[in-house]
Amino acid sequence: MSTDNDISVLNGLIKTTLDSMKGYEDAAEDAESTQFATMFADFARDRAQLATTLQGHVRSLGGDPELDSSVLGAAHRSFMDLKQALTGKDDKAIILEVERGEDHIKAKFEAAMKEGDLSPATASAIAEGYATVRDGHDKMSALKHSLT
Repeated sequence: MSTDNDISVLNGLIKTTLDSMKGYEDAAEDAESTQFATMFADFARDRAQLATTLQGHVRSLGGDPELDSSVLGAAHRSFMDLKQALTGKDDKAIILEVERGEDHIKAKFEAAMKEGDLSPATASAIAEGYATVRDGHDKMSALKHSLT
């Protein structure tokens, strides 16, 4: 069990969580429906809180937490911008993209939970974060399926 490994795993999750937060912020701006815009803004705040919690855990380990989202996340958001420019700002298309992002963050947290070389405190922090990620994923999945 290494503190460096804990910090590395947590920083990877922080980047993914910040990607998710920014994706939700973009979705809130682009949604036609006020109901969806409000829901996406709420999810963005939840993800910001999760990132802050994980960053605090990295600091408690003596590390420097990630503060920015990833290049891949920025590329995905650029793709979403292009897609929306071509298809119009259609709520269904936005929800499909958001749900795809939820699949990604859920998979990242699941992989981190399988990491065998984490301290109990880090494993617990990841499991707690996963609970909120899974809840968000399940809500977006249900919303997607209600529209199809």
